[in-house]
Amino acid sequence: MEPLSAVCLVIGVVLLVISWLLLLQVSFDSDYSWGLATLFLPPLAYLYGLFRWNRAGEAILVSLVGWVLVLLALG
Repeated sequence: MEPLSAVCLVIGVVLLVISWLLLLQVSFDSDYSWGLATLFLPPLAYLYGLFRWNRAGEAILVSLVGWVLVLLALG
Protein backbone atom coordinates (compact mmCIF):
# COMPACT_ATOMS: atom_id res chain seq x y z
CA MET A 1 0.00 0.00 0.00
CA GLU A 2 1.25 3.43 -0.89
CA PRO A 3 1.98 5.80 2.00
CA LEU A 4 -0.59 8.34 0.80
CA SER A 5 -3.26 5.64 0.54
CA ALA A 6 -2.45 4.46 4.04
CA VAL A 7 -2.77 7.98 5.42
CA CYS A 8 -6.09 8.51 3.61
CA LEU A 9 -7.37 5.19 4.93
CA VAL A 10 -6.41 5.95 8.52
CA ILE A 11 -7.85 9.47 8.42
CA GLY A 12 -11.03 8.16 6.79
CA VAL A 13 -11.53 5.50 9.45
CA VAL A 14 -10.87 8.02 12.21
CA LEU A 15 -13.47 10.36 10.69
CA LEU A 16 -15.97 7.51 10.54
CA VAL A 17 -15.44 6.73 14.22
CA ILE A 18 -15.76 10.42 15.11
CA SER A 19 -19.00 10.68 13.14
CA TRP A 20 -20.42 7.64 14.90
CA LEU A 21 -19.52 9.14 18.28
CA LEU A 22 -21.21 12.42 17.29
CA LEU A 23 -24.31 10.50 16.24
CA LEU A 24 -24.21 8.60 19.51
CA GLN A 25 -24.17 11.85 21.44
CA VAL A 26 -27.01 13.35 19.41
CA SER A 27 -29.17 10.25 19.70
CA PHE A 28 -28.67 9.94 23.47
CA ASP A 29 -29.57 13.62 23.85
CA SER A 30 -32.72 13.05 21.83
CA ASP A 31 -33.98 9.81 23.39
CA TYR A 32 -32.45 7.11 25.56
CA SER A 33 -33.83 4.27 23.44
CA TRP A 34 -32.39 5.78 20.24
CA GLY A 35 -29.08 6.13 22.03
CA LEU A 36 -29.03 2.46 22.92
CA ALA A 37 -30.05 1.47 19.39
CA THR A 38 -27.24 3.64 18.02
CA LEU A 39 -24.76 2.09 20.43
CA PHE A 40 -25.57 -1.51 19.59
CA LEU A 41 -26.51 -1.09 15.90
CA PRO A 42 -24.11 1.47 14.36
CA PRO A 43 -25.66 1.37 10.84
CA LEU A 44 -28.96 2.40 12.42
CA ALA A 45 -27.20 5.51 13.72
CA TYR A 46 -26.71 6.81 10.19
CA LEU A 47 -30.33 6.12 9.32
CA TYR A 48 -31.33 8.06 12.43
CA GLY A 49 -29.02 10.88 11.34
CA LEU A 50 -30.65 11.11 7.94
CA PHE A 51 -34.09 11.49 9.51
CA ARG A 52 -32.84 14.01 12.08
CA TRP A 53 -30.78 16.10 9.67
CA ASN A 54 -31.28 19.30 11.65
CA ARG A 55 -29.56 17.75 14.67
CA ALA A 56 -27.16 15.25 13.10
CA GLY A 57 -26.28 16.86 9.78
CA GLU A 58 -22.74 17.64 10.87
CA ALA A 59 -22.07 14.03 11.82
CA ILE A 60 -23.45 12.78 8.50
CA LEU A 61 -21.18 15.18 6.60
CA VAL A 62 -18.17 14.01 8.61
CA SER A 63 -19.05 10.41 7.75
CA LEU A 64 -19.34 11.27 4.05
CA VAL A 65 -15.87 12.78 4.07
CA GLY A 66 -14.59 9.69 5.87
CA TRP A 67 -16.15 7.37 3.29
CA VAL A 68 -14.69 9.42 0.43
CA LEU A 69 -11.21 9.12 1.94
CA VAL A 70 -11.60 5.38 2.53
CA LEU A 71 -12.80 4.81 -1.03
CA LEU A 72 -9.96 6.91 -2.45
CA ALA A 73 -7.45 4.89 -0.44
CA LEU A 74 -8.86 1.56 -1.59
CA GLY A 75 -9.49 2.55 -5.19
